[in-house]
Amino acid sequence: MKAIRINAFGGPEVMQIEEVATPVPQPDEILVKMYASGVNPADYVVRQGGNEILKPFLKLPLGLGLDGAGEIVETGVDVTGFKKGDKVYGIPNFLSGTYAEFIAAKASQFALMPNNVSFNEAGAIPSCALMAWNGLDLGKVGAAHRVLIHGAAGGIGSLAVQFAKAKGAYVIGTASAQNFEFLKQLGADEVFDYKDENFADLLRHIDVVFDASPVFNANARMIMARALNDSGRFVSVQLPYPFGEEFLAILAEKHAEAKMVRRELDVAQSLTEIAKLIEQGKVSVVISKVYPMEKAAEAHTELETKHVRGKIVLEIRKES
Repeated sequence: MKAIRINAFGGPEVMQIEEVATPVPQPDEILVKMYASGVNPADYVVRQGGNEILKPFLKLPLGLGLDGAGEIVETGVDVTGFKKGDKVYGIPNFLSGTYAEFIAAKASQFALMPNNVSFNEAGAIPSCALMAWNGLDLGKVGAAHRVLIHGAAGGIGSLAVQFAKAKGAYVIGTASAQNFEFLKQLGADEVFDYKDENFADLLRHIDVVFDASPVFNANARMIMARALNDSGRFVSVQLPYPFGEEFLAILAEKHAEAKMVRRELDVAQSLTEIAKLIEQGKVSVVISKVYPMEKAAEAHTELETKHVRGKIVLEIRKES
């Protein structure tokens, strides 16, 4: 089978399509014929050599890709709840990658994909959706809460906006000016440009901040912390950037709490609940562009501009 692998860390050019053996699923795994893979910021972080969190785990050669969608062609002997031919979406085993024609992965990391989307759309969902889902859960977002989503036009943020609205929250998003109308169409009640010189004065009475931006901004983090209500919650996806003492002091005065997203959640159950929201029309999948597998380098180059609306998808094979 064909798979994209890297044998050295570096720019997009280090990604190469190679012929490798088709994996054999373990008893608790499924073998998935891949149709689409999401392209996520963590992919180019891994390709470049990783951050402080990832570096110890990166051993060359390795594959790339954090999520995707496809069709089950084989199930391990211990797998229940899935059968050959099921259309599924989910996340691979740690650092095994989804830029490949077939992957073997834990069945517990997949769910039946929404029945009203294509493989390309389903492949764009899992990783970002799980981060958004987990973030709002950690923030205890509920009806009537005022929720600020920073980086709202990106892959995680655009889903977080929709998840928060589905929970009945009042949603405020940050984005560049060209994405204002886009976010309002997704359901955002207000949209601000964090680069606006009046940004700090525009934020008031926030119950939950969800920092979903792929770009760390220390000043924006402090401004958003100061806008929190007493007993508010601040949740961030930016694991490589721990909360500083001054930031935590601001939260302590408000009896507020700060958390980083984590992956200790029931992936299959979360993806099943997300699929229901998509099937009900409460959440839509936003795809910026679809690239064929052989143009993965172009997909990474575009993603690294950090100005992508929604998700970029790598099409592994055409859907018939």
